Amino acid sequence: MTVFVWIENFDGQAIGTSWEALGAAKAIAEALSTDATALVFGDNAEAIAAEAGRYGADNALVCADSGLAEYRLESYAAVLSKLVSERAPQAVVAVASNRGRELLASAAVDTASGLISEAVDLRIEAGKIIAARPAYAGKVLMEMTADSRTSFVTIRGRAFPAPERGAASSIHIEKVKAVAVPDAISAVVEGFAAEIGKINLADAAIIVSGGRGMANNPLAAPDELSGEEASIWKAKRGFADVLAPLAEALGAAIGASRAAVDAGYIPYEHQVGQTGKVVNPDLYIACGISGAIQHQAGMRGSKIIVAINKDGAAPIFKLARYGIVGDLYEVVPALTEALRRRLRN
Repeated sequence: MTVFVWIENFDGQAIGTSWEALGAAKAIAEALSTDATALVFGDNAEAIAAEAGRYGADNALVCADSGLAEYRLESYAAVLSKLVSERAPQAVVAVASNRGRELLASAAVDTASGLISEAVDLRIEAGKIIAARPAYAGKVLMEMTADSRTSFVTIRGRAFPAPERGAASSIHIEKVKAVAVPDAISAVVEGFAAEIGKINLADAAIIVSGGRGMANNPLAAPDELSGEEASIWKAKRGFADVLAPLAEALGAAIGASRAAVDAGYIPYEHQVGQTGKVVNPDLYIACGISGAIQHQAGMRGSKIIVAINKDGAAPIFKLARYGIVGDLYEVVPALTEALRRRLRN
């Protein structure tokens, strides 16, 4: 009996939130008086497994088969399902990234096991894993358990602390074979286009977000633009000229509400909300965001929320620890300058 934890990796390096999953798996393993086993597939698997040992994994199962060099659901799920069927772990844990969600869901179906998704807290009662997950747009927490031999659990990023990295690793590494599934492969990965210099929303400790209020930029639009086109231009300049400097000063990522994304102010990849990214930063600064339920569902778990909005009755202020009623185009530049002075000193 053991607890599996999938260490997601890209380009031969572990994804940082995977260590949070390892921390959650270790907590489960200790409560069940068993050990934690890291699962590492793909390029540089043994080196990543050794790194997992530094973060506290007791064992590792690695598969460096060339067919797993690029992540594809069918081939990865085949290996994971086989390992679960053969070794009957008490749990399989992964971060609820896009890959983590689909991989564990697929393997859970293959092995007729229960899946608990987006857990933000875990405990053990009578040998069973009890997981708390948000419901009703994050307004309440519901508790779930899986009535199966193996429980599959995805955890929300930044909801669990990563273990401290040790100086040495004493992990036991075992190599396993890939599972041939050529007929099931529905896609071929030709390559990846990486975005350099941008902070991932899911990993960000600080997020500065803009909403519909970004269109209230006092900057005059070019003469050839009018109406909606002028509003979009103003909002885009607001994100670039006002929010970006604040984010740069704080080392933060840029987020946005669905309204801002739908209006074309900023690309979809920045959307925070029920249909966008669900984030749990240490600090979330909402600028010109009213705080609709859909947006709250994506950022309610933030440790500290700061709201800047002209409307003192906006719903976002009910969530915020600190609120500033005022024009973001006056407040944010002043805040940025004050932070720069403070950080220089």
